[in-house]
Amino acid sequence: RLHLVTWNVGTASPPPDVASLLQLNSLGPTMDMYVIGLQEVNSRITNFLSDLAFDDPWSIFFMTVLSPLGYIKLSSVRMQGLLLLVFVKHVHLPFIRDVHTHYIRTGLYGYWGNKGGVTVRMSLYGHAICFMNCHLPAHMENTEQRLDDFEKILEMQFEGESIPSTLDHDVLFWFGDLNFRIADYGIHFVRESINNKRYNLLWEKDQLNMAKKKEAFLQDFIEGPLQFKPTYKFDLYSDVYDTSEKKRKPAWTDRILWRVKNLCQQASKEGEFSEAEQPISVTLSNYISHMSYGISDHKPVTGTFGLELKPLLLDPLVTLSPEGEWSAEHDVLISYSAVPEFPSSAWDWIGLFKVSFRHMNDYVTYAWVEDDEISSNKDSKQVYMSAAEIPDTGGEFLLGYYSNNMQSIVGISQPFQIQPNRTLIDKDLTQEENSWMQKPDNLESRDEF
Repeated sequence: RLHLVTWNVGTASPPPDVASLLQLNSLGPTMDMYVIGLQEVNSRITNFLSDLAFDDPWSIFFMTVLSPLGYIKLSSVRMQGLLLLVFVKHVHLPFIRDVHTHYIRTGLYGYWGNKGGVTVRMSLYGHAICFMNCHLPAHMENTEQRLDDFEKILEMQFEGESIPSTLDHDVLFWFGDLNFRIADYGIHFVRESINNKRYNLLWEKDQLNMAKKKEAFLQDFIEGPLQFKPTYKFDLYSDVYDTSEKKRKPAWTDRILWRVKNLCQQASKEGEFSEAEQPISVTLSNYISHMSYGISDHKPVTGTFGLELKPLLLDPLVTLSPEGEWSAEHDVLISYSAVPEFPSSAWDWIGLFKVSFRHMNDYVTYAWVEDDEISSNKDSKQVYMSAAEIPDTGGEFLLGYYSNNMQSIVGISQPFQIQPNRTLIDKDLTQEENSWMQKPDNLESRDEF
């Protein structure tokens, strides 16, 4: 289950709550992956330089919300105001490989990153998946420029010989502030149609729908029905369309589309490939806007998808677990085994993570798999971790094997408990008792005062 968000946040700070945006209170099964595409993240020079050195406020915000629920930030890519974040459940990490990011500027003839696209691609259970967050040129008259820019973004090439081109991925998700407008109709007709919820009257004049009928490179992209109000342009903190002097005409600028490669290839060979035999299929279960969010003049849009995959990867490259009972009072051992073809490196390491860790570098401590190895046989190896590195308070943790060659976690353990250091806890209790015993003296001195 994939939940995809696109939102032009208009340089605003994160809102107090995103539970409904992320469907965190949904009664259905939880999501396996969140993909969050933002446009117009604050990129004033002071903010941008700070964000280069540290995580930006939006990344920190979503990590704070999602990490306690068992999601980690798998990848992110930023280009000025464009930001793309991918979060996944721990259990899927060993089956996600070849994660790469890319961006392409299209503003000022390709010299400025206020417009363009940011992309994250990966191999998910052996299938090539690509996510593309775009911010295309604004204004009614710039339809051709929008299409030209998107064609340019589609031509981007990832580094690495084995990485397919954008359109060669098994599934490509295209989303963002695409800035397509409603042509021909006047503002009064558009607003009246919206007020009467007769959105279908506007679909045929939506510039993206019109372009899909003409442009060959768009015809393979699928979109759910636009059964929600146009998401641009609103007065801040309201559900009222633009009341400024400009009175911008409402439009569905914020969109989510997708393209399944096998469906494209088989379109001309109907009957050869039944839907049940598809190695990967995409089902849209929900395509909606969220009117309650008012921090910008755009409303966020979300798409909830089911990705049905025939797994091409069934086993993790590395299997690992803690040896025996772990305690902060003594040194501990980690046992792991790798498949024969695993390309190990002297720079591989095993990290100890809290179960609510935020990203791959958010470890408590780590051990080098070669330097800290203490035993090895054909079936498994053991790695040592010092008690001095383990948190005295104990708690619930898990282990992750990081592959330097693959730049990802390729094995993860089940969560397990580390017993606290009783010596230090007893010492703390004794200090508290001594402090409590001294309180009457303190009170007496205060009375005298």
